[in-house]
Amino acid sequence: MTPSTPHRADAERVLTVTSGAAAAGGGNRLAEGSRLKLSWLVQLHWWAILGQVLIVGLAELWTEFDLPIPHIMALLTAEVIGNLVLRSWARTAHVTESMMATVMVLDATVLTLLLDLTGGAANPYSTLYLVNVALAAVLLPGAWSWILMAVSLLGFASLFVHEWLNGVAHHIKFRMPPEQILVAHVRASWVALALAAIFIVYFVRRVALALADRERELQQARATAERREKLASLATLAAGAAHELSTPLSTIIVVAKELQRNLGSTVSEEGARDLMLIREQVSRCREILDRMAGHAGEQVGEPLRSQTVAEWVTAALDGLPGAGRVVQERAPGIDGVPLIGPPRALADALRGLLKNGLQASAVEASVILRLESTVASRVRATVIDQGGGMSPEILSRVGEPFFTTKVPGEGMGLGLFLTRALVEQLGGEFHITSSPERGTEARIELPVSRAGERSST
Repeated sequence: MTPSTPHRADAERVLTVTSGAAAAGGGNRLAEGSRLKLSWLVQLHWWAILGQVLIVGLAELWTEFDLPIPHIMALLTAEVIGNLVLRSWARTAHVTESMMATVMVLDATVLTLLLDLTGGAANPYSTLYLVNVALAAVLLPGAWSWILMAVSLLGFASLFVHEWLNGVAHHIKFRMPPEQILVAHVRASWVALALAAIFIVYFVRRVALALADRERELQQARATAERREKLASLATLAAGAAHELSTPLSTIIVVAKELQRNLGSTVSEEGARDLMLIREQVSRCREILDRMAGHAGEQVGEPLRSQTVAEWVTAALDGLPGAGRVVQERAPGIDGVPLIGPPRALADALRGLLKNGLQASAVEASVILRLESTVASRVRATVIDQGGGMSPEILSRVGEPFFTTKVPGEGMGLGLFLTRALVEQLGGEFHITSSPERGTEARIELPVSRAGERSST
């Protein structure tokens, strides 16, 4: 079964768009994830700098330690400048795992220098090495995590070596008896443990929540990719069916016409009705094939164009049976809001929702079309019918290809599937809510086109 050239091109465009969007989306998600992790490190740096300033200030005011304040202030100033540079760079740079690891190695180095200036290996705040190791285990792959652990251990070990060469706590002077030094050390150990625990729990919880959000995004991305694959398969199937069945259907129509003409007045009234029925049903088969090929293939390849909300609604209502029963509720200023997308496909999507609502509602009942803007710079079109609604079981299957609750001849079960695929490809959202005896509400949200997008179409 070989599709004709135009339909094959449309199907290939679907596959190209699908694979390209998936690849681009995957790369963007990875880059965005690394940038998010680096932003967490920047925030951690600010909290760490604040904590260091407070601890050094309290030690200077409330203890009898002579600290090398000029050296400590120089190191803290370098931390502030470095974090400002890191924050600015992280906004635009392509962040990689090796870059993240380099930043965390520098963090361990800075902590080692600060500990050396404030007591050396005996400083109880050496517990903060664990914060760096825990974050490395969460944010970096296994190999980098082990490297960061080794760097932290080497940094701590270097303090012992430095003391062996230069003396214990050679940067500070104690003006306290040994018992008070021991008490201060125990209290500082508790504070250090508390700080390490707070930092670890807070950021690990943030990472866990971010991973949960990422998992939901991945599930949505997989569902979108699955729908796009179904759309591509449907385009290929429809194009092939339209090509292969075109000739036999045309032959049936020609033979039926010939029979009707040759028999002339000799055919009975019932026979004439049968011949006419054959022609009508064959024409309907061709129309269904054309609709399948058109909806699944050609609209995907339809060029994007800017249009206003008013133009979109006018095109959707054009030719809609029962359009007089549609009650429009338009927010002020919504008519002139620009949208970008394939005009015919968008009109068909909204027309399909209105048609579904009219068919589900009683003959004298109206269907509401509500148009409004959202705070996220989107246009929301909501179709509310007065039908019998859907059960949760049916609602869960809405949008599956070829699933329909309509009587034969009124629908193929492709409208909602194609609507969802189109809206999501344009960066929008499509939702349906329904309950028995309370009607159904279908909602399309589309992003507003920007000036640059409008000028390029």
